[in-house]
Amino acid sequence: MVEFERDKSFLSGRFKSLGFACKGAFKLITTEHSIMVQSLIGLLMIIAGFYFHISHEEWLIQSLAIGLVLGIEGINTAVEKVADFIHPEFHEKIGFIKDIAAGAVFFAAITALVIGCIIYIPHIGAIL
Repeated sequence: MVEFERDKSFLSGRFKSLGFACKGAFKLITTEHSIMVQSLIGLLMIIAGFYFHISHEEWLIQSLAIGLVLGIEGINTAVEKVADFIHPEFHEKIGFIKDIAAGAVFFAAITALVIGCIIYIPHIGAIL
């Protein structure tokens, strides 16, 4: 087992943390199907934003919504991995914990959907 050594330099410690974060984001995007799908939806929303020339305020809210969904999904994935590591077989309490984490993703996704409707329905209506 590798022993953890605390970095004594503030700046190099931040760079190491950034490296770990990038590594984690890459692992999420390349291994987790739910993140792949949600990243694709986020990319489509970004493309739609350019197509419909959404306002700066709409870009801010849309960016927050995309980040919210991906961030909560990342936390959900971490909870699931830890729960599976601790108790690989089905356990009622582990199932409850995983359901709660999935519920958090559901709330974030519904919020993002509502935000998307508020932003894009008027733009689509203007075209029709």
